[in-house]
Amino acid sequence: MKTSLESSTNVSRREFLRGAAVAGFGAAITTAAQRVAAAAKQEAKSDRKIRIGVVGGGFGASFQWHLDPNCIVEAVSDLMPDRRDRLMKTYKCAKSYESLEKLILDKNIEAVAVFTGAPDHVRHSVAVMNAGKHCITAVPAAISLEQCQQLIKAKERNQRRYMMAETSHYRAGSILMRQLCRDGVFGEVVYSEVEYYHPARKGSKERASLWYRDGKPTWRHNYPPMWYPTHCTDFVVGVTGERFVEVSCLGRAPRNDPERHNSQYNNPFDTQVALLKTDRGNICRCNRSGALHAHNERAQWFGETVAVFMESWAGQPFVVKQEGKPDLKPELDFMHLLPPPLRVRSGHGNSHTFITHEFVMAVIEDREPSVDVYTAVAETAPGIVAHESALKGGELLKIPSFDPKK
Repeated sequence: MKTSLESSTNVSRREFLRGAAVAGFGAAITTAAQRVAAAAKQEAKSDRKIRIGVVGGGFGASFQWHLDPNCIVEAVSDLMPDRRDRLMKTYKCAKSYESLEKLILDKNIEAVAVFTGAPDHVRHSVAVMNAGKHCITAVPAAISLEQCQQLIKAKERNQRRYMMAETSHYRAGSILMRQLCRDGVFGEVVYSEVEYYHPARKGSKERASLWYRDGKPTWRHNYPPMWYPTHCTDFVVGVTGERFVEVSCLGRAPRNDPERHNSQYNNPFDTQVALLKTDRGNICRCNRSGALHAHNERAQWFGETVAVFMESWAGQPFVVKQEGKPDLKPELDFMHLLPPPLRVRSGHGNSHTFITHEFVMAVIEDREPSVDVYTAVAETAPGIVAHESALKGGELLKIPSFDPKK
């Protein structure tokens, strides 16, 4: 069953393409947006409310579980009292637990949102699903290929719903581009450029807040850039449906940054750039860095006659360039597709409310969510292999597939 924002209407593909050919690509964009809206209206209405537990009082406090009409925050948890208090205040929840391990014993909780540190995602997700509860987790899904396999086995063994909360999947440009690709309007995306910059330069406030807490290193301290790839890889895997099969990656090792030496990950790089090949033979360039004077996540998709550019930190708007035609700069906003209480601006390009509602409805409708376990791993594993390639000086390496065999 397709997700509510991604299902198509009963308009046939031939009928849609004929309309696009007659009216031009501008009309095709309008029609694609209308199809997304029509699909959202088909969402099954339900009075049922799921009871969710939220774990992790940092990033975990930035979602809207308490605003979703089909969700109740039953309990929250964090190892740190101040973060537990923050979660309780954010979600207006009176019940808290000192650990995830205690929270998952609560029989009233049906699903758990895991927003702990990346190295703990698989351990915590497996514990949640082993407890018989549905699970949504922050990105990335895993930090090793072995963990990818562990996650999939736990999901298959327990038959619970699993979703990775990938924000790039629900940026407005991604929603539109996914529809254009699904309907064949764009054609083949023969080359793409994806990037995620989150600066944590030496001496900066960002590094102090991300890398340390109470003077001690956090899990983010010198974390390998390519181990956090999904804000980039979703722009391909989550848009075109392709899988990455090969990668060559180079890393830049800073010479005058002693905080990056002798770290917990033995990672020498602050910037990594990868070239990836998809299972359809297309190419993607992926940039990940915590050192550049740049910010945000974005993509550029190139076809043979059409190119689409997401808005940029430098101020460029979302723009579609066509061969021999004027540029198109559509204003994209799909907020009206959400239930009224969720129509609030949120983080990462207003994606948080969409992620919130998608997971809730996947549980209620008893279906797989948009970024299911196989998609999550297909977006995570390329970065793990890319880092290995960088450690080997850019050696071309195969990316294993974790998809179920057909």
